[in-house]
Amino acid sequence: MTEPAVDEGSGSARGGWARRHRRTVTVLTVLSVVVALLVADGIRRYAEGEAELASDPAFYALPSPVPTGQAGAIIRRESIASAPAGSTAWRVIYHSRDLAGEDIPVSGIVIVPNSPAPLDGRPIVAWGHPTTGAATRCAPSLGLDPFQLMEGMHELLAEGYAIAATDYPGLGVAGGSSYLLGVPESNAVLDSVRAARGIDEAQIGDRFVLWGHSQGGQAVLFAAERAADYAPELTLEGVAVAAPAADLSALMSDDIVDISGVTIASYAIPAYTAAYEDRFGEEAISAILTPAGATATPKMAELCLLAQNEQIHAIADPLVGGYVTSDPATTEPWRTMLRENSAGASPITVPVFVGQGEADELVIPSATEEYVARLCAQKTNVSFHRFPGVDHGFAAYASVPALLLWLAELESGTPKGNCPA
Repeated sequence: MTEPAVDEGSGSARGGWARRHRRTVTVLTVLSVVVALLVADGIRRYAEGEAELASDPAFYALPSPVPTGQAGAIIRRESIASAPAGSTAWRVIYHSRDLAGEDIPVSGIVIVPNSPAPLDGRPIVAWGHPTTGAATRCAPSLGLDPFQLMEGMHELLAEGYAIAATDYPGLGVAGGSSYLLGVPESNAVLDSVRAARGIDEAQIGDRFVLWGHSQGGQAVLFAAERAADYAPELTLEGVAVAAPAADLSALMSDDIVDISGVTIASYAIPAYTAAYEDRFGEEAISAILTPAGATATPKMAELCLLAQNEQIHAIADPLVGGYVTSDPATTEPWRTMLRENSAGASPITVPVFVGQGEADELVIPSATEEYVARLCAQKTNVSFHRFPGVDHGFAAYASVPALLLWLAELESGTPKGNCPA
């Protein structure tokens, strides 16, 4: 009986298909496991977050008066059960300083990877979050997912960084708002690093990097300018920002004609009135408002961005074009107050990373370009990255890949920078 002929090509094809099929099944199996783990962790974090919401009011309620303490000293802390898998986190309340240098309590979060810490302690990123509102309940640490606004958190933890994320004064713990006030915001950022180092089991060293988005960009730029004087025991290695609210005069002039500007101003006016009324008088500060603007401001100042956008629009939309009597950037005392709270008055002596979306209509690209030009004129080492098609909300996320490369350069030496020669 004749043996059947063997088609070598057909057998090879069948073998190749089988191997590809097995690889596909393996990849799909791995992806299924990963997705299942992510879903399970998400369910766990949601359940833990719901439980933590019930205990939040007691944690944030402090005795009156609060005993004084050194800047950065922890007043109270608690573990956060809803921390992402592979990390450990704490909610903290710590001492900081307001515009007048008075002791104030500030809340925030510290999160560390569960990987072993270096012998000299973990490096830490001090995160400045974008605008969430100006009312106490708008604090990121009070959210169902208190880690949601830490842009780049997972990547930074994977690289071995700890993260300290302040709420800023007036958010979380009741107190005067610090919205767009550079000194108290930056104090809170720097003191969050001190607080994180006060958690022994976090194993955090003295090296830190600043990273902020929008309002947080203003806060961390101020922190970079002031770090050597305010926190000389810490070693600042660099500062990174995405779409920073660096020049408040430009921000107000660019945005006051739309709903974003009305919302920003409604948060800033109460904060600036409380901070500067002794110097300029409440009447002079509030004179910038139209009668309709004066009526609406207290209502808007109590609303949280994102969570209450519909209510914000209902109040602010009719006020567009009729909220203020003149451009705050050119009207005293606002002209002086905005200038004093804009970054750039003092040189930054560490490398700076700047990310900017070219489709940003809030912090417009030309404003960031002018700030970068100022840094370059001050001989600062600047790495400036533009992202086509990226708007304000996604500027920080778009910046993360370039940020990680910049951080690697920072660890190994000095980033190249791209200021004009």
